[in-house]
Formats: sequence, C-alpha cells, structure tokens
Amino acid sequence: MKDSHSNRLSITGISAAVLASLTWSMNFVAPLVIGEYSIFDLAACRFIISGLIGALILMANFKAWRHLTLNDWLVTAGLGFIGYVGYFIAVIIAATYAGPVVAPAFLGLVPVVLAISGNVQGTISWRSLQVPFALAVLGLLLVNGQSIAQFEGQSTTTLALGIGASLSAVALWVWFGLANQKALIKRPGMNAWVWTAMMMIGGSVQTLLFIPVGTAMDVFNAPMLGFGQSAISHLYLPAFVLAAVASIGGAWAWTIASQRLPMTLASQLLSLEMVFATCMGLLFYYRWPTAPEALGITLIVVGVVKAIGAFRGNTGKAVVAL
Repeated sequence: MKDSHSNRLSITGISAAVLASLTWSMNFVAPLVIGEYSIFDLAACRFIISGLIGALILMANFKAWRHLTLNDWLVTAGLGFIGYVGYFIAVIIAATYAGPVVAPAFLGLVPVVLAISGNVQGTISWRSLQVPFALAVLGLLLVNGQSIAQFEGQSTTTLALGIGASLSAVALWVWFGLANQKALIKRPGMNAWVWTAMMMIGGSVQTLLFIPVGTAMDVFNAPMLGFGQSAISHLYLPAFVLAAVASIGGAWAWTIASQRLPMTLASQLLSLEMVFATCMGLLFYYRWPTAPEALGITLIVVGVVKAIGAFRGNTGKAVVAL
C-alpha cells in the first residue's frame, strides 16, 4: 500500500477525493433549507438515517465483514466520533459563539493543515508544495474574506470560545484524516463500503446517546414543531439526502481516496469543498460571484492542479492506477 502511494497516482483516488469534496460541500448549504428546525434536529436525523443505511450495506456485504474483529469495530466507532459526531459538535459550538461566518472560514484551513500534517514524513519535497499551498491559502482567504469583513463583532470571551471550538473542529478532522488512512493502511484488503458502514453505525449509536443530553440542553426544535407531514420537506428529506450523499457517499469516496493517494495530495484536493460550497451558495441566492470570490475559486482550482502536477513530477512518469 505504501509503495503504491509513493510510486503512482490513481485516477480513481483523485476522482474519489473530488467526489468527497463535492458531497461534503452540501453541509454548508443544508442549514439554508431546514426552516425553523435546528441544525441539531437535522444532524440527529441525518446520523440516525446514516446508521440505518450502514446496517443495510453490511447486510448486503455479509461475506465481506463477518470476519472483522472487535478491534475493527472499536476503531471505526472512534473514527465515526472523531470525524462526524465530535466534529459536528465542535462546529455547532463554533457557529454558536463565533457566528456562521467566522466558523466556516476557520474550517477552510482543514485541507491545508491536513496536507501539511500528511507530509511530515516527507512524501514529497516541501519546495514542490510551496506554490500549491500558497494558492490554496490565498484562494480560501479571498473566498471567505468578504464575509469575515462583514462579521458583526461579539464580546471577546464569546468570540474566543467560538474560535477555540473552530480550531478544535479543524484538529478533529485532521486527526480523522490521518487516523483513517493509518487504519486503512493496516487493512489493505478492507472493503470501502463495509468500512464506511461501520463508521456510520458507530456515529449513529453515539448520536442516539447524545439525544437525551441534547433534549436536556433544549437544542432540538422538532418536538415543538412536530414530526409529521410538515417535517418531510424541511427535516426528513434534507436529512436523508445528507445521510445518503454527504455521509455515506462522502465517507465512501474519502475511504477510496485514502486508500489510493498520499494524504498530502488528497488533502489538497479537499480544498475543492469550499469551491463547491461557494458555487452552491451562489446558486441558492441567485447571484454571480464577486471579483474576490471568483479570483479565490480560480486560485484554489489552480492550486489543486499544481498539487497534482507536483506529485506527478515527484513520481516521474506517473503510473495511472485504478
């Protein structure tokens, strides 16, 4: 597995990383369609549905998972918490205290921090990554800069809590990216669907355990708004789409990418998530991008292309692999 990472690039892996970025970008626009339901209502419904879909996937792949060990289940449960439930809680705290503008701006740092962390052992020379990293950082600043400039300030303590939670979310996702790939390297024959399903089931169980806590904290609006027909379009449908596409589809695609690409390259490709999220937001609001947004999107895309080129140059005539 390690040799394949260092000696060839995988078109399947690159495509999977792009697909993961596309599906995860839906997380940024989902809150725009839930009406008066809270983001906690959406998340609880989403992760429970994800677990149910995961159970169906395991039933359909019985031969692929019946030999799994308790350690495999514990690892995936931990990854499900780090990358989904725990990360989500950190994001919610960040959005609550720092606002819906500053928190996503900090989360835009995930691809860069993850890429740097993934290259600590020197998979590729740092000099080759200087231009892609610089383009990604500048692009992310331009995409988010206008929103940050319009941020309505809060108290220093409140903002500090929000920024702290934002940095915690970044740390959790970087931890997830590195730990997930390390676990998969130890399991070279792991079925990507089974691995994804196990993480989703773990996250679903943890969500069920969180519901009584969330109810005590009064973070759910669904009990007041109702679970009937009115919840279909604003809660059940968005939750199902996020569960099937962003959770299951995104985790499956990222597993494929983690199995076939160096983490540094996969992380750089993850910066496309902000591009897709920005484009979806523009479509939702029926407007064209501002000049800084357009330039930022362009720089992120060019940075991704440069990153692929850097890895291709590092491996000589890169072998195309599935």
